[in-house]
Amino acid sequence: MGRRWNGWGDENYTKEVSAHGRELIHSIIGKPQPLPSATLADVMARVPASRLPQHPLIVTAEEDRVRHARGQSFPDWLAMHSGEFGVFPDGVAYPETSAQVRELLDFAVQNDFEVIPYGGGTSVAGHITPLASQRAILTIDMGRMNQLMDLNEESQIATFGAGTPGPLVESQLRARGYTLGHYPQSWELATLGGWIASRSSGQQSLRYGRIEQMFAGGRMETLHGSLDIPTIPASSAGPDMREVTMGTEGRMGIFTEVKVRVSRIADEEKFFVYFMPDWKAAKAAVRELVQQRVPMSMMRVSNAKESKAHAHLGTKESQFKALDRFLRFRGLDDNRCMLTFGVTGSKFQNKASLKQIRKVLKSHGGVGGVIANMMGTIWAEGRFKFPYLRETTWEEGIAIDTLETSTDWDNVDQLLNDVETALETALKDENEEVMVFTHLSHLYSQGCSIYTTYFFRCADSYDQTFTRWQKLKGAASEVIAGHRATISHQHGVGKDHAPYLEAEKGKLGMRVLQTLSEDFDPDQRLNPGTLLQQGKSYK
Repeated sequence: MGRRWNGWGDENYTKEVSAHGRELIHSIIGKPQPLPSATLADVMARVPASRLPQHPLIVTAEEDRVRHARGQSFPDWLAMHSGEFGVFPDGVAYPETSAQVRELLDFAVQNDFEVIPYGGGTSVAGHITPLASQRAILTIDMGRMNQLMDLNEESQIATFGAGTPGPLVESQLRARGYTLGHYPQSWELATLGGWIASRSSGQQSLRYGRIEQMFAGGRMETLHGSLDIPTIPASSAGPDMREVTMGTEGRMGIFTEVKVRVSRIADEEKFFVYFMPDWKAAKAAVRELVQQRVPMSMMRVSNAKESKAHAHLGTKESQFKALDRFLRFRGLDDNRCMLTFGVTGSKFQNKASLKQIRKVLKSHGGVGGVIANMMGTIWAEGRFKFPYLRETTWEEGIAIDTLETSTDWDNVDQLLNDVETALETALKDENEEVMVFTHLSHLYSQGCSIYTTYFFRCADSYDQTFTRWQKLKGAASEVIAGHRATISHQHGVGKDHAPYLEAEKGKLGMRVLQTLSEDFDPDQRLNPGTLLQQGKSYK
């Protein structure tokens, strides 16, 4: 795969927008105008001389430094397309062993430079974006540590290099009859080490769990030496070092070897799409199913606005009209909500689950029938392609970003409505409209995640467009921070979410995190500004 240097994924893949999908977007936000984009050659010409000392593992070529300077957050996106990066890493290292990572960290201490770990470059929260510093900055790309090192079939524990991306995780396991089952939307690019460092959640978490249920142990290289975490199934011997190290986002060290709990490949896997008459019925149905613990591998429900958007963006006009006619014939109007679910297991298990699921959905007015299997298959085939839409819309001047959170069931409606309202009104001072829609996913008995997407027009300049994004992101983040919800359910904290972390952790919790960071990294050279705001003290 040829990787885009300034966008998402495979440079040879484009996600088209249907004519009626484009019309829907324009009808809400107005006709957009694109901004000019810099070329790779333009940006490479701006890369300054490296400040790093020479080392056989470190590359200082301009293109390597450009390709590792940013992730996929909206500020990163603007930097990559405008060419105004501001800060570049001074070099990139591509270690192939834990010993080489250990060597690079020792070299960083000896020569007083900073280190940023890099997995798949998919961060949407600013994890890998370097901050201006008097010290040199080294990005350590873990991508060459991408092999299955061991598979213990009796205990069902697999050991991988931490830089292994999703497709290589699954292909190497499936050759042995196993699967990890972790499928975040970034699956094509993101890595095991990155998933653990940011506490990732995959689309089929109802069956396989989040990454914390999969993470069995492994090895982290720190500035004080190697931290080995044993694969004990459970322990009451004090705090679990797996929990202590997960979500630390490179502030304590770099995962190099990861041990994960794997499963035998299921006999059967199917996905389905139903339509519910309205939001009240849709939410009640998914809550009932998850609280009854009906076996499923995934379930998500889109509100009416997202259901409409996806129906337009994901179909040809003739297909959309046929679907609309069918659903209206079945009594569903514009309030209908799309509910997607999957079952994974033996044929006997799936048959029993589907019987229960269909009974619950029918009791809440759900409609499936001939479209359920067909649309479920379409969803499964395109499940990792939505991020490519950002590239397509950007070319005509439409900006897309997302945010996500989670909360208890009793707070879902209020929080969802307040977040959407904050986004829809954030640009009223500029007389700009924002297209906003949401779905629930990663369902729990207690509550669920809330994932919101928003489209807005680019302004006349990159600076003005960034200001628009700041208004949008800030307004929604303030709502989340003030409504007993997490600032991130699955994307991590990075630098973008760090100002809002205290609302969830409290001052004492932030003090604990800061103490851990200072103990593992007293000179603040490991990914500074990520997770914990630079220069802020909680002591």
